Amino acid sequence: MRTDTSPGTLPAREHLPAGDAGTPVLDVVIPVYNEEKDLQPCVLRLHEHLKRTFPYAFRITIADNASIDTTPQVAARLESDIPEVRSFRLEQKGRGRALRTVWSASDAPILAYMDVDLSTDLNALLPLVAPLISGHSDLAIGSRLARSSRVVRGAKREFISRTYNLILRGSLQARFSDAQCGFKAIRRDVAQALLPLVEDTGWFFDTEMLVLAERAGLRIHEVPVDWVDDPNSTVHIVRTATEDLKGVWRVGKALASGSLPLDRVTRPFGDDPRDRDIQDVPKGLARQLVGFCVVGGLSTLFYLVLYSAFRQFGGSQIANALALLVSAVANTAANRRLTFGVRGRGGAVRHQAQGLVVFAIGLALTSGSLAALNAASSNPAHSTELAVLVAANLAATVLRFLLFRAWVFPDRGDSAEESTVVALNTPSSPTCSTASHHPQNPQYPGSYAPLPQRQPQQSAYETTPNTTQFRAGEAADGTWRDATMQLQPVRPHDTDPRDPR
Repeated sequence: MRTDTSPGTLPAREHLPAGDAGTPVLDVVIPVYNEEKDLQPCVLRLHEHLKRTFPYAFRITIADNASIDTTPQVAARLESDIPEVRSFRLEQKGRGRALRTVWSASDAPILAYMDVDLSTDLNALLPLVAPLISGHSDLAIGSRLARSSRVVRGAKREFISRTYNLILRGSLQARFSDAQCGFKAIRRDVAQALLPLVEDTGWFFDTEMLVLAERAGLRIHEVPVDWVDDPNSTVHIVRTATEDLKGVWRVGKALASGSLPLDRVTRPFGDDPRDRDIQDVPKGLARQLVGFCVVGGLSTLFYLVLYSAFRQFGGSQIANALALLVSAVANTAANRRLTFGVRGRGGAVRHQAQGLVVFAIGLALTSGSLAALNAASSNPAHSTELAVLVAANLAATVLRFLLFRAWVFPDRGDSAEESTVVALNTPSSPTCSTASHHPQNPQYPGSYAPLPQRQPQQSAYETTPNTTQFRAGEAADGTWRDATMQLQPVRPHDTDPRDPR
C-alpha cells in the first residue's frame, strides 16, 4: 500500500543467514485449551515427522490457553521428555493472544502454527515454510479451497467456510483463498512489524493478520493441503461467526479511515541486491486506473447534480465553476485515499492545492466548451449543454489522471533518501539480520552460509553423554536463558484479568 511516508521499515527479503547452532530455524506453535487427550499424540506425531523430514533445527511450542484439565501436566511431561518441545501457559483464553505472545518472544526466524487435531496433512509443512526460508515470501498459508486440495468435511462447514471467504473478498477485497485454515507461517521480522497492528485475540486473529499483510503489499504464499475435518471440534460456530463479522466491520472501518500505519510493514522494491538502486518503479497502474475511473464516474454524477442545482440560481458559467470547484475538492480527496492509497493528513493541503491547479485546467476545458457552444447557438438546450460538458469532462479526466499520477501523487518519495531502504545487520538478531555483504563470502554480496542443520539424534527419549543438546532457552555458548520464557505482553489487555476470554 502506497503512503506519503518512507517506502517501509522492513528490509528486502534475504535467504535466512546461518544462525546460532542452538537457535532453531522453525518454531511450530500448537495453541491448546483442554486438550489432555489429543495433545500428546499430536506432539509425538509432529515431532517424529519433523525429525524425519525437516532438514533444519526446529522447536515445538505448546501454548496453553488457561486450560482447566490436565493439559498443563501433559505439556510439562512432553517438555521434560523431548528436547525440542517447550511449553508455557497463558492465564487468558484466546488463540490469537497465544500466537501473538509466543511469536513475539520467539527467537526462531520462521514461526508457524497448527491446530492440535492435525487436520492438515503434515506433508504440507515443508512446502509451507520453504518460501519463507528462501526469502521468496513473507507469510504462507495452507488453503483448503485450492483446486488441488483434497478436503473431507461436512456440507455445513463447507458452506460456512466458503461464505466467509466470499464475505472477505467482497468487503475487504481479500485475494487469499482461505483465511481460516489452522496451518500458517510467518517470518519473524515480518511478525515483529505486523503483530502490533493486529487487535483481535481470538479466532479472527488470522484473518486480520492476512488482510493487513496483503494491504501492506507483503507476499503471501498459498499451499494446497489435504485436510480432514475433526468431528470432535469444540469451536462454537455461531459465536465465532459473529465475532468474525464484527472483526470484518472493524478492520474495514480502519482501512477506510486510513488509521492503520501499514507503511511500516511494506517491502522496498528489489529483493535481489542488483535491483536495490532501481527507483521510481510504477506501482499498481491497472488498479489505480480502475479506481480513478470509478471515482471519476461518481464525481461526474456529483458534478452534474451540482450543476443542475446551481443552474437554477445563476448562469451556466457560474454554475459550472461552482459545481466543478466542489466536485474537484471531493475528487482529489477520494483519489488521494482510494486510488493512490495516501493515508493520514500529511501533505493533504499541498495535494488539494495541486488538485486546484488541475481543477483550473478542467475549468478551462469545460468553460471553453460552453463558450464555444454559446457562440454556435444563442439558446442551446439544457440537454445539449450537459452533453458538451460530459465530453469536455472526459478529456479533462484523462489529463487529470496523468497529472495526479505524475505530479500530485507520484510513486517516488519526496527525496532521494526516502527512495532507498538500507537493510542493517543487527548483531542481536543473527537469524533475521540482512546485509549487503557477508564476511565469509566477500565474492558474493548478499550471500549467506547454509542454515543450521539438525544434528542426527537417537530417540527423543534417549541421551548420550557425548552428545551436546540444546534445550529451550540454552544458547550455543552454554549459557542458559530462562526456559520458562518470561513473556512481555504485546498489548496491555493481554494480561488484563478482567478480560472475559
